[in-house]
Amino acid sequence: MNKLKERIFAIESENDFRELSLEIFAHQYHSNQTYKQWCELLGRNPQNTTNIEQIPFLPISFFRTHKVVSFSEEPKGFFMSSGTASSIRSRHWIRDYSTYERSFSLCFERFFGNVEQYCFIAILPNYQEQANSSLIYMIDHLVKSSRQKDSGFYPYDIDKVASLLHKNENEQIPTILFGVSYALLDLAEKHRFNLKHTTVFETGGMKGRRKEISKRELHSILCNAFGTDSIASEYGMCELFSQAYAVSDGSFRCPPWLKVSIKETNDPFSECKQGKSGIINIIDLANIDSCSFIATEDLGRINTDGSFEVLGRADNSVIKGCNLMYE
Repeated sequence: MNKLKERIFAIESENDFRELSLEIFAHQYHSNQTYKQWCELLGRNPQNTTNIEQIPFLPISFFRTHKVVSFSEEPKGFFMSSGTASSIRSRHWIRDYSTYERSFSLCFERFFGNVEQYCFIAILPNYQEQANSSLIYMIDHLVKSSRQKDSGFYPYDIDKVASLLHKNENEQIPTILFGVSYALLDLAEKHRFNLKHTTVFETGGMKGRRKEISKRELHSILCNAFGTDSIASEYGMCELFSQAYAVSDGSFRCPPWLKVSIKETNDPFSECKQGKSGIINIIDLANIDSCSFIATEDLGRINTDGSFEVLGRADNSVIKGCNLMYE
């Protein structure tokens, strides 16, 4: 198992990825009872699955209704999706936190460089209010890895955040601002900036605190307030141990151990043509201890350069139809 994990973060080619995906599929088929049942329902097993296009993707809703694990020992803990008190929230059971830490640390460094140089400022009140957030765990780890004394969480102190951003700009300190959408809008309405050394990340929607607006409108408002050309985004969720990043153009790019494909909305087993929208399916090899092959509930499309865009949530009827196959 440890050798498999080492190979995940040493992938250098498409061939490496495809070979390891098939090995992890075989491992999870034999060690993950929920995933094995799903594969059997679809007539798939390691003997008749010879390329990654044949690997079944587990509907992400199973994380809400089943214990999706590929190990037998007692879990060290779990990450839980954000949601309302009345909603059924996903749980991603964890065998080893170090796998997650290695995944997000290596991924961040690929896109942004050395973690230690950054001042990390987080305004994520709703995530902090809900326990077991994978995003909070990641940012807390980045904060603790930073050499900048002002790195930290500032959930309700908008004026303090503004003061730190101005100070860091004056001192030319590389800064990452993580904020949930409504908190960034609160900051943008009260203060104006001309950020040259800061990357602004919006990490989620309005969470019921404000009226939902389109991503384009949100980013336009934020760019104007922060004096930046673009707003960065992360594509991640509690059910995944890896993230994709959109740094400047709204298109997400993956680390070598993460791959996105787009499936037809009316046929979850057919690949969409490039540029056509459909359901985002993900192979996340860092999910070796749960399930690496996930059919999300998001709509997206693949661009000609291999990046992908997220277009919103899939229609409920499509998702229910997928779940009925299992029932």
